[in-house]
Amino acid sequence: MYQYDAIDQQLVAERVAQYRDQTRRYLNKELSEEAFLPLRLQNGLYVQRHAPMLRIAIPYGMLSSTQLRKLADISVRYDRSYGHFSTRQNLQLNWPKLEDVPDILEELASVEMHAVQTSGNCIRNTTTDQYAGVIADEVVDPRPYCELIRQWSTFHPEFAFLPRKFKIAVNATESADRAATQVHDIGLHIKKNEAGEIGFKIIVGGGLGRTPMVGVTICEFMPRQDLLTYLDAILRVYNQQADRKNKYKARIKILVKALGIDEFRSRVEAEWAHLKGKESTVPMSEFDRLAGFFTEPTYKTLTDKPAELTAKLAESAGFARWYERNTFDHKKAGYRIVTLSLKKPGQAPGDATAEQMQKAADLADTFSFGELRVSHEQNLVLSDVQQDQLVELWEAAKEAGFATPTLGLLTDMICCPGGDFCNLANAKSIPIADQIQDAFNDLDYLYDLGDIDLNISGCMNACGHHHVGNIGILGVDKKGEEFYQVSIGGASGHDASIGKILGPSFGQEEISGVIQKLMNVYVANRSEEERFIDTYRRLGITPFKEAAYAKVN
Repeated sequence: MYQYDAIDQQLVAERVAQYRDQTRRYLNKELSEEAFLPLRLQNGLYVQRHAPMLRIAIPYGMLSSTQLRKLADISVRYDRSYGHFSTRQNLQLNWPKLEDVPDILEELASVEMHAVQTSGNCIRNTTTDQYAGVIADEVVDPRPYCELIRQWSTFHPEFAFLPRKFKIAVNATESADRAATQVHDIGLHIKKNEAGEIGFKIIVGGGLGRTPMVGVTICEFMPRQDLLTYLDAILRVYNQQADRKNKYKARIKILVKALGIDEFRSRVEAEWAHLKGKESTVPMSEFDRLAGFFTEPTYKTLTDKPAELTAKLAESAGFARWYERNTFDHKKAGYRIVTLSLKKPGQAPGDATAEQMQKAADLADTFSFGELRVSHEQNLVLSDVQQDQLVELWEAAKEAGFATPTLGLLTDMICCPGGDFCNLANAKSIPIADQIQDAFNDLDYLYDLGDIDLNISGCMNACGHHHVGNIGILGVDKKGEEFYQVSIGGASGHDASIGKILGPSFGQEEISGVIQKLMNVYVANRSEEERFIDTYRRLGITPFKEAAYAKVN
């Protein structure tokens, strides 16, 4: 993974010192609330319902065991001994004291971490596939390109006060899009042309929130050396021409929709004419330098399915389920990618206690070269586990609460913190997740249902990505009471789509029953090997809607 050099460390240390002084001045009433607001936001600090919330950057989701232990330590000393992993592969602390945040940032800097640009109207943390570098079918490892974008965008003066927040995601596989690139402001797909040269398909204008949209292709193939100049051109057009008077219309998706992709492309091309071939053109030496940080670990020469693994799969149904659902093919023989589930029943999805973070760091050291990933689905990943150590890892994961064998199933849900914490939320999200986990606790039934993405958001900002869940749940306010709107048919992969709302919202106590009705329609109508999303697309919304609102006799 990327290692700081002296300049990186100096920049982060100087930012900590700067923010420490800004916080001191604010607390001494030398800075107004209005003046302090953008300063704290660009250092990751929100003011939530009960306390500040600090969002810590985890660039493209990569963590060392040392960094995770530091996060655990910080959560104990400055928070309430847990953290929440988000869909942007970051970590949020929900209870820090405002006056302690400079100390937290200094602690983070000691392990090459920060909270820079995790909030505010700037380019946020660039995300990618949690299996980057270890899956067999990727065009090339996307992480060096994510690091390139991170270095280009961090502290860039033109991007410090954009019309609204801006998110970029990178994907490098044809078989899947685990980074949800089509619902980002910019989505990048790494590909090769007929000459074998690396470049990018560039998608622009995606996003969720109040006006969800799937992005559109602005460029089918951009040579990699021109990537930054073209991104710069897109950002310049957006920065200059977006509607800054209305924050609900300030995202790039609104500008692209208003202009149409052809006119937007024309304006970007005109801007790019001033930038192409200039200072931000990336030389091959820089790609080589960044790739040097993401070299392969020292893999052993192993064979797939060693005898002890085959025997355990045959004798233990519990282990076989976990292996089937929570492990993934690795590009190297004799290794597997393993997901540590953060969806244990009774625990908020994406939450990890300090003890669990410490344990995950230990597991990374023992089984995966001291490295972890945070997934878009709010789980942790060990990328390089020997197959002959999977049984031992499974036992340890069970003890730590990481072995819930439901990856990709209905209860492996994405969920924002909701009204329990966020002052923007209209309703609580976590109790709905608990209700669904309680109602669907039969593993045989969950396995029979198969792959289903269920996403929950507490408000229209869509931090839980409800719009692109096969089933999406949105908290809404009705005269001071919490209700929930249900949508179906969303997807975030290569076949991205925005879900359609079933109809009027439901009371909190009704949600698990509504989900069960949807499952009944699916089971009654599916064909062999058909997923929920496939059945919905074949049947349409009508039978699901009729079932959801049918009165029980």
